[in-house]
Amino acid sequence: MASYEMVVGLEVHAQLATESKLFCSCPTDGFGATPNSRICPVCTGQPGVLPVLNRRAAELAFRAAAALGCRIAPVSIFARKNYFYPDLPKAYQISQYELPFSEHGGLEIRDKEGHTQRVRIHRIHMEEDAGKLLHAVGAEKLDYSLVDFNRAGTPLVEIVSEPDIRSSDEAYAYLTALKEILQYAGVSGCNMEKGEMRCDANVSLRPAGTEKFGTRAEIKNLNSFHNVKLALDYEFARQAEILDSGGRVVQETRLWDAERGATASMRSKEEAHDYRYFPDPDLLPLHADAAWVERVKASVPELPAQRRARLAAEFGLSDYDAEVLTAERALGDFFLEANPERGSAKTLANFITTELQGKLNSENIPIEEIPIKPLQLCSLVGLTNTGIISSKGAKEIFSEMWKTGKDPKELVQELGLAQVSDEGQIKAWIQEALAANPKAAEDLRGGKERAAGSIVGAVMKLSKGKANPALVNRLIKEAVKA
Repeated sequence: MASYEMVVGLEVHAQLATESKLFCSCPTDGFGATPNSRICPVCTGQPGVLPVLNRRAAELAFRAAAALGCRIAPVSIFARKNYFYPDLPKAYQISQYELPFSEHGGLEIRDKEGHTQRVRIHRIHMEEDAGKLLHAVGAEKLDYSLVDFNRAGTPLVEIVSEPDIRSSDEAYAYLTALKEILQYAGVSGCNMEKGEMRCDANVSLRPAGTEKFGTRAEIKNLNSFHNVKLALDYEFARQAEILDSGGRVVQETRLWDAERGATASMRSKEEAHDYRYFPDPDLLPLHADAAWVERVKASVPELPAQRRARLAAEFGLSDYDAEVLTAERALGDFFLEANPERGSAKTLANFITTELQGKLNSENIPIEEIPIKPLQLCSLVGLTNTGIISSKGAKEIFSEMWKTGKDPKELVQELGLAQVSDEGQIKAWIQEALAANPKAAEDLRGGKERAAGSIVGAVMKLSKGKANPALVNRLIKEAVKA
């Protein structure tokens, strides 16, 4: 097999986080709703209706462009993209073509080794979504198709990358970084199960070390980042086999079949002229007022890369901890609202990423709905760091806080979990433990440090788990040296 290089460009559709559709006032909460219950004459393309641009959708689209460092055009134009499909009621889609509202941005991605690279973004444009064809109702498969227009007219941005991606791992990293930015900026919820983020991949091969691109195939029906990765690896192997056998890769659109783990030909790939684009006569050009654009740019919050750098600089967190805490904006917000001191930040980060996230995952609720306030969790961590309670006691108190919402200091008293740090009392327990375990005591005095575990265990049993472990370990060492 010859050595080939994968060349990938991604087209990501993200649903804008508006309450209404792009050109009408119908709500965008159609996921799971009764089919065709979120529609009107505008989004179903009835004769004589006129579209009106949703200002909030434009604001969010421009914010996405600002967050991704794109150049924002002073004037952009909506165009009609003409094609026939049963879930496209007008037989055209309102999109942007020759004059999109933004171009030439990019984002940084990091591989597993921590190396960074920039993936350029060719353009971002606004467009409306189509409806959805239903081929089954519940578990019943149909021998015909039904159409649900609830999604028709839903506002989208299409983010088109340059062909800068060279592996399925890089594609996965790009999508992960893009999702984080869109969520942080409040542009989109990016919930792939609800269709809020979808991806098409253009992939081609070329001999390693050459510059000329090969013939690309577009892969559709990619509904998860994992499937993107699998589809790219499959397509690489498929195209390499064709090229190795002297064949020619055909430019086409292919569908990803997750059950088979393979792509299948869908149709020949359309070119722009196939869609017969022309400016939409019902929509005026979109003029981006300079002052308005500056206000939109100012609304972009701290983004993941900036927050990771701040967590490392201000709180001394490791790259790993900062990465985990910034994976979701709400998780990082919780940490920052707890306002930890630098010395306790690591312990708080560990508690959030283990105990707190464990609860969130097991109960399947968002962090905004938990009964524990950030400052309460910081207080609990403080009780652990100062030795007032043990780490085991902290977990017990956390569980009670989750159930009751009570303050951790109150629960320490209620549950009797205060740690014993009185040196005199601990020394007495140590002497009792040494006397009850003469073999371990002898081994310890002989330099066998492993024997300390037996003495520590005996002390913890005598204290009913309340002795300060750090103090116990120190005082045992002092006792055997005396």
